[in-house]
Amino acid sequence: MITTVPLPQTFTIPGIQSGLPDICGREAEIQAAVNHSEPVFLPTTSLKLELLTSTFSCALHMHQPTIPAGVNGELISNLQHMFEHQGDGDNHNAGVFAWCYGRMGEFIPDLVAQGDNPRIMLDYSGNLLWGLIQMGRSDIIDKLKLITCNPKYQPYVEWLGTMWSHAVAPSTPIPDLKLQIQAWQHHFASIFGIDALKRVKGFSPPEMHMPNHPDTLYQYVKALKECGYRWLMVQEHSVEQLDGSSLTQDQKYIPNRLVARNSKGDVVSITALIKTQGSDTKLVAQMQPYHEAKSRGRQVIAGKSVPGCVTQIADGENGGVMMNEFPRGFNPVWAQLRQVGQTETGVTGVNGTEYIELLESAGVDPEDYPEIQAVQQHKIWLRVDPTQSTTEAVEKAIQDLKQIDYRFHMDGASWTDDLSWVNGYDNVLEPMNQLSANFHQKFDSLVENDPSVTQTRQYQEALLYNLLVQTSCFRYWGQGTWTDYARELYRRGEALV
Repeated sequence: MITTVPLPQTFTIPGIQSGLPDICGREAEIQAAVNHSEPVFLPTTSLKLELLTSTFSCALHMHQPTIPAGVNGELISNLQHMFEHQGDGDNHNAGVFAWCYGRMGEFIPDLVAQGDNPRIMLDYSGNLLWGLIQMGRSDIIDKLKLITCNPKYQPYVEWLGTMWSHAVAPSTPIPDLKLQIQAWQHHFASIFGIDALKRVKGFSPPEMHMPNHPDTLYQYVKALKECGYRWLMVQEHSVEQLDGSSLTQDQKYIPNRLVARNSKGDVVSITALIKTQGSDTKLVAQMQPYHEAKSRGRQVIAGKSVPGCVTQIADGENGGVMMNEFPRGFNPVWAQLRQVGQTETGVTGVNGTEYIELLESAGVDPEDYPEIQAVQQHKIWLRVDPTQSTTEAVEKAIQDLKQIDYRFHMDGASWTDDLSWVNGYDNVLEPMNQLSANFHQKFDSLVENDPSVTQTRQYQEALLYNLLVQTSCFRYWGQGTWTDYARELYRRGEALV
């Protein structure tokens, strides 16, 4: 029987009217809360590093965009639109999707009650969380609160931060990278409480999209660090070694150090866990990371023997395998692994922050992780001395490389190279960039002079539309209805700024 847990204290921002998500207003308080160095999983983990030969880590990505498609054009979740238009496309799956959003709140308590030791990482966009609240789906929210806020289940579940409106980082206006990250933190804390937010130390980029322009990547990693994140999940083919070569086979299964150097020579770095393989949901639905981990042994980092980790993420609801096969793939595994890593040696599941904390508690220094950078950057640094670079020199190198190398681009890299979030979308990108510029022109100086401006409805509503236009879905499904949604959101945002 699942016990209830008291609801966490939420952020009620003075002056903010109902109907809008809590995405701003407590910037200083949020930043103070998340920037800490206390261990998150180490005090409660039952795993003993010396007993582990290899590990695996699975994450579920969940998202539904916000669209201007309600009665009289109100903002609603696409999930609500699916429920209201059951005859369109695969909208008949709306009920199953909704169940998927809450089912880990059923699976984890059941597994723990059986004496199992499960692990799962959760990545929910801000759009989705807001949409569930808009729809009054307290049944789903309460299941998530149970496994998030009840100390009994905290050792098993890790939340990953993300961009609030599922914006892909390479084409998000640089000034908005931090706003997207902070908006998710605000919203998560408003639902699950500030203590739960303090435990969110890993970041899951929408579409696993990695910026490779030096200045964008630098600002992205800098924003993540400033917002208290310790590590980032990256797609293996979106990064390279510093000499431009691909990651080695063993390198994919230990933490790496992502180095971001901008055109002025400034450097920042963050720990990265490598998401292996492609984006096929079968990999998680059928627990491929577990089966791959069984074929691997311990590895060495700076002379220290440690277990590697096979890391994978997939949509948690999208597609028949996740809707139907995931429960019978995920749940039975944990009975087999009940004592592994506690009293028995072998392979077991971990969460990302837990794995990193276990390594570092055993004396592994983050500076010892292999260094990597965004793919294609090696070509730039061959032409520009990174210790004496200038913005002009980097931009010239980029333009020269585009002329002589048809494979070279600064559009970033994601879980697939088959789709672009830039090419052919000028009718979305130009308004998106214009709205961002107008938003910052209106509000930046006001906020600098008086930080409480972010607590006003005027700011919050303008910020909401600025972030919503950046949703990747409006550049994923091609021209038509989805690009029309983006144009309408832009029109409303422009009217506000």
